[in-house]
Amino acid sequence: MSDRQISSLLDLDPDLGQLLEGERQAAARRELRVAVHTLETGPWEVDKLSGASPGHIGLLVLDGVQAREVLVSDTVSTELLGPGDVLRPWQLHDGASLLQYSVRWNVLSRSRVALLDRRFATQLAAFPEVNAAIIDRVNERALRLAVTQAISQLNRVDRRLLALFWHLAERWGRMTPDGVALPMTLSHRMLGQLIGARRPTVSTALSELSREREVQRRDDGTWLLTGAPVGVPEPEVERVVPMRRRLLPAEHPARRVPRSEPAHVVPIAPEPAAPLEPVHVSGVELRAVLDRLRDQARTQVEQIRTSFAETSRLAEASSELRARCQETRQGTRRGGVNHV
Repeated sequence: MSDRQISSLLDLDPDLGQLLEGERQAAARRELRVAVHTLETGPWEVDKLSGASPGHIGLLVLDGVQAREVLVSDTVSTELLGPGDVLRPWQLHDGASLLQYSVRWNVLSRSRVALLDRRFATQLAAFPEVNAAIIDRVNERALRLAVTQAISQLNRVDRRLLALFWHLAERWGRMTPDGVALPMTLSHRMLGQLIGARRPTVSTALSELSREREVQRRDDGTWLLTGAPVGVPEPEVERVVPMRRRLLPAEHPARRVPRSEPAHVVPIAPEPAAPLEPVHVSGVELRAVLDRLRDQARTQVEQIRTSFAETSRLAEASSELRARCQETRQGTRRGGVNHV
């Protein structure tokens, strides 16, 4: 990590001043100054960041990509973070939790972050418009997490992968003559951590998507989306995925991850395509499928029982109606005979 530099927040991220005009915008550009830190690729020990404190607002990502990995039992869930995200990698209270988990941070490409410290918070009080924009960034991140959670609950891994690729392309993709390029070398293992699936299952689903010409892996390990966006009409593609002149800093070559480090991806780093492996259904996945089939069977049985009960009720009503009609006909005949 290099020495910090002091810069104007609005020069670093002009969108944070979009609610300001004229002199107020100029004043905010002069007064709202932040310390900028550069992070090298690899595991990130956030407590070693110069000046880090739970009393600060947090960190604003300016460049690069980071990963937050949450480990529960033998499962890793990953969140990708990039320019514009507001992070708080520290907590006010580190209390005991009934659920045991751990959090790892990794810098996937050389990054810069702005420290939003207490001094900055004091100056920010004079510019509530900028504060609103920062809070909006926090809301955007929460929405992306909710969308990712919804994606992980889709009922097939190929659907999850396709939805994830388009979700990532909305932020990091760029239009090309061949489709939407996603210049991130997402490994099969990382994709599984993003959607909640095992790597062999991901490999099989990617093979199917490639045969269907929905997603292609390029020679440099990055991805190309050649199909239609999930849930978005084709004429809307260029609006949803705008052209970008610069996606990630290309002047900083990313390194390959040593085997001793946690498995994760490094954006814009050549990675040979791993051979596809046959799917192996684990006991946990098989139990989940059986539980779902049992639930469906129980639902169908209840529907059959309801239909049978309704059919029986209608049959009884029909029998009663026939009996009354027969009694009416017999009464009519007896009345006719008596009259004669």
